[in-house]
Formats: sequence, C-alpha cells, structure tokens
Amino acid sequence: MILKPVFTEDDGSLAFGDFDVFLGQDFLVTYEEVGCAKLLALVEKYKNNPSLANDQIFYRILDGIVDSYVPVLESYSLEIDGIEDQVLADPKPDLLERIFTLKRAFITLRRVLTQTRDLTGHLTRSDHPNVSPKLIPYFRDVYDHLTRHIETVEMSRDLLSGALDIYLSSVANRTNETMKTLTLLSTFALPSVALTSFFGMNFEFLPLIHHPHGLIYGTALSLSITTILVTLLKWKRWI
Repeated sequence: MILKPVFTEDDGSLAFGDFDVFLGQDFLVTYEEVGCAKLLALVEKYKNNPSLANDQIFYRILDGIVDSYVPVLESYSLEIDGIEDQVLADPKPDLLERIFTLKRAFITLRRVLTQTRDLTGHLTRSDHPNVSPKLIPYFRDVYDHLTRHIETVEMSRDLLSGALDIYLSSVANRTNETMKTLTLLSTFALPSVALTSFFGMNFEFLPLIHHPHGLIYGTALSLSITTILVTLLKWKRWI
C-alpha cells in the first residue's frame, strides 16, 4: 500500500510524499521517501511495541496520517476567511494569485484523499488474511474521517470560487467607479473647454473678443453652463 503524508515546505506550500507499507502475516515494512519528522516519530512509537500486532500498527499509522490532514485543512479554512474579508476591503492582484494557488492545492489534496479513502474502503469490504476482522470497524472510522475531509475540501473550493467571483466583482465595481468619476470630471470641464476653444480661434469677428470685460463674461458663461449641467445630472440622479 502507498500512503500520502502531508507536510509543509519552508515557503509554506503544501507537499506530499510516498509512504510505502508492506504488510504480511509476520512482518510490517515501511519506507518513506521524504523525511517527515512527525511521521518518523509515529513509526518509531510503534516500531518496537510487542503488544501490538502488525495490522494494528498499520491501522495506527494510517489513522495518524489521516489525522495529520486536520491541521492543514483548518489552516486553509482560516486563510480562506481572511481572503473573503480582503476581497471586499482591499482586492489586490497578489490576492488573486493566492486564490489560484489554494485552488491547485485543494485539487491535489482531494486527489490524495480520494485515493486514500478508496484504499481504506477496500480494506473494509474485503477479507484480507493479514488484517484482523476485529479491525474492520476501526478502518471504517478512518474511512468516515477521510469522507469528512473530502467534504471539507469541496466546501473550501466552493468558498474559494465564491471569493474569486467577489474579487472580480469588486475589481469591476472599482473600475466602474473610477470611470464614473473621470466621466463626471470630463463632463464638468466640457463647457469650459468648448468655450475656450471657441474664443481661442484667431478670428477678429468673434463676439466679445475685444471687449474689456470679455474674460469676465466668458468665465461667467462657462460657470453658468457648468452649474446647469450639474443641476441636470443631479435631477437625473446620475450623481
């Protein structure tokens, strides 16, 4: 049998390793390709215990590996809670990257949990000469734990998908608010730009072009049009 213990890398990423188990009538051989300190301590705990049979040792190791997924799932749940708060308050591009990283981790985690659940289910449904029938209820308990872990992973993936939708909506809303503000500023400045462009043309027959109070009249006209425009927009409830 091949089990998949989970451990955390130095950078905080999730990693899995192969834990091979060879169970016979008179022997139990284990091999681990990566040095997981907790798993090695678990093996050493039952290595020289004459009161336990080989299948009992295997069950305890399997149960310990399955229990090791609980802190990982809990830490991910807390991180998802933080992500849900941040996507509403301060959505940033690095948050989007973290969401996709977690989604990939959950895909890998679900695959490992499903394979381990299938292995445990096979042990509960079949008669193995090297596994005592008295241990079948205990393996069923491990099977139930794995099923709950998979449900937790599925729920977490749904929460991440919801957080991703909220992030995209928040970014879109911020973009819309920015475009609305820029559009309003452009609209307010439009009368002044139009008037200054008109009176800035180099033609002698323009009205008020040589009037001593032309600047005052032009400014008053521009402000009056802008005021009327703002009043119209407020009446339309566009601002």
